[in-house]
Amino acid sequence: MAMSDPSATIAQPLPTLIRRAGKRPPVAKILETITNNEIEAVVVGLPLALSGEDTDWTRDVREFAQTLRTRSGITVDLLDERMTSVQAERAVRELGLKKSQREQKERIDSAAAMILLQLYLDQRRKT
Repeated sequence: MAMSDPSATIAQPLPTLIRRAGKRPPVAKILETITNNEIEAVVVGLPLALSGEDTDWTRDVREFAQTLRTRSGITVDLLDERMTSVQAERAVRELGLKKSQREQKERIDSAAAMILLQLYLDQRRKT
């Protein structure tokens, strides 16, 4: 997860939430983060296929986003997340960390969340 600064200019990391295989998304923890940080809108990465089409996972993410909208009462926008993991892996690699640290999934997920949010913030400033 990531959050912007109060001016909606710079994305900052938040702790990574782990979703165990076969379990529901951690909606309660996300709602707690929304409330505790007075978040006004949420951006959810949409995992489209490389072709740009929906997959089973994409449909699950759309349902998750709708659940967040309904339960939080705030705007939840979806943003194409294709290639953010690749960008995140590059960014983490450039930090000069040991290989074992660079390959930690939580570190890459955190960087991907920051990249996704920064793309969203940059797009909003342009409009």
